[in-house]
Amino acid sequence: MRGTTVTAEEERADLDTVRSVASAVADAVGTVIEGKPDAVRAAIIVLLAQGHLLLEDVPGVGKTMLAKALARAIDCDVSRVQFTPDLLPSDITGVNVFNQTLRSFEFRRGAIFANLVVGDEINRASPKTQSALLECMEEHQVTVDGESYPLPRPFMVMATQNPIEMEGTYPLPEAQRDRFMARISLGYPSPSAELEMLLTHGESDPLDRISPVTSASTVESVITAVRHLHASPSLRRYVVDLVVATREHPHLRLGASPRAALQLLRASRAHAALVGRDHVLPEDVQALAPAILAHRMLLTGEAQLSRRSAADIVDEVLTTTAVRAA
Repeated sequence: MRGTTVTAEEERADLDTVRSVASAVADAVGTVIEGKPDAVRAAIIVLLAQGHLLLEDVPGVGKTMLAKALARAIDCDVSRVQFTPDLLPSDITGVNVFNQTLRSFEFRRGAIFANLVVGDEINRASPKTQSALLECMEEHQVTVDGESYPLPRPFMVMATQNPIEMEGTYPLPEAQRDRFMARISLGYPSPSAELEMLLTHGESDPLDRISPVTSASTVESVITAVRHLHASPSLRRYVVDLVVATREHPHLRLGASPRAALQLLRASRAHAALVGRDHVLPEDVQALAPAILAHRMLLTGEAQLSRRSAADIVDEVLTTTAVRAA
């Protein structure tokens, strides 16, 4: 998987490690997030694909709890940022402060310098503060006063936003949404899961029971293994055909970007690795396309009037786009 000299036994070992790490993290997070295995799996896929996750749903369904639980399951540096209208960009990236003793400026790191950054209600911060994340999420570095500082690896931003209470919020611009690999919604739990939640969460905080099940260095090695999973030329062409179809769709005024194609392939590799497969299939792409493509699209006015959603367009594109023969 890491090169032409990798043997089949080494490749199998890498896949076994990926599956064991992902399973351990999923089990740990599952003790907190009741009845949402698909959401937990999606978060792990984004982590292993070296992406960022946007959790968008109504209040009280466990968006922040999912982000915190994933952070607790990994023995790494974690920071949490509560986005508010008065939050400054320097609170996130850091700032140069004059040291009276040394008679020189020194850089004090902001909250972004962590392996896993939990951003709560990201759309409540001003556009100026939101833009502080653009370089961090794309280039994994921070530039302050002309000096660049690398962020730790692995690095992932998990942000939440509430689509209902829009008063006093600033919708994420297209450039910001495009940097999130996937957007998912948790939805309400089933009655049985909600009953179990009342039993387990009512007596104590379930986050206190989570212990780290893996380390940051292990996650980084797993990310490297996932990145080298085989994707055939026809599979890569299928990914390109999908994003091109969104750009040409008559009901969209903005389709998926080239970054979307790259992130869809990366996530598909992670999806294949979690089932123990050393190559990517169209089924992997189709399973992840709605979460990865829909939030990047802008509907035309006619589509909005006809009550069509971006998810409907993605489903239509998946139906009409065929996999080309090798």
